[in-house]
Amino acid sequence: MELNTWLLYLAACIGLSLTPGPNGLLALTHGALHGVRRTVFTILGGALGFAAVIALSLFGIGALLAASADLLFWLKLAGGAYLVYLGIVVWRSAPIQAAATNPGARPAHPGALFAQGLLAATTNPKGILFFVAFLPQFLDPDASLLVQFVVMAATFVVVEIVFELGVARASQAIQPWLARVGRAFNRVTGGLFVGVGVLLPLQR
Repeated sequence: MELNTWLLYLAACIGLSLTPGPNGLLALTHGALHGVRRTVFTILGGALGFAAVIALSLFGIGALLAASADLLFWLKLAGGAYLVYLGIVVWRSAPIQAAATNPGARPAHPGALFAQGLLAATTNPKGILFFVAFLPQFLDPDASLLVQFVVMAATFVVVEIVFELGVARASQAIQPWLARVGRAFNRVTGGLFVGVGVLLPLQR
């Protein structure tokens, strides 16, 4: 993956992490309920789940490209249209809301938190569809699919871990802030998806 392509991918990953989703919500609520140290298990479970979803999506795309290299162009067009649609949905969505916290709640077992993060990342039916639309925009059909998977998965997972750790650490303070500026956040990230969906499929 060329540096400029990776930088675009990194920016898109940051935008994706900022978009309200089940794992971000878990990091927010678990940070408030169980503290940052225990929420690390939630975040690691989600990271493993995202890596699995990216692998399934990317190698599925690779199998299609092995049948016909021309499919990448059409995958980019279809994926770009889906990203534009998703950006509009995110733009119009309500700010993320965290569940009410219970100071007397008993800390959950690390294994249970890990499982919740893993399931949140892998059972969202939109996850694979999103990555099938998202990844082809940055895919080089002439380069090693395995190397690109490692770079793409590692980049996204690191960005997601850093973001969710920040959310968990600031969980008490960030909830009122999200209530004030959450809609503007959604518009910024939704606009990013629309931009990716329109511009990247047009590049050769």
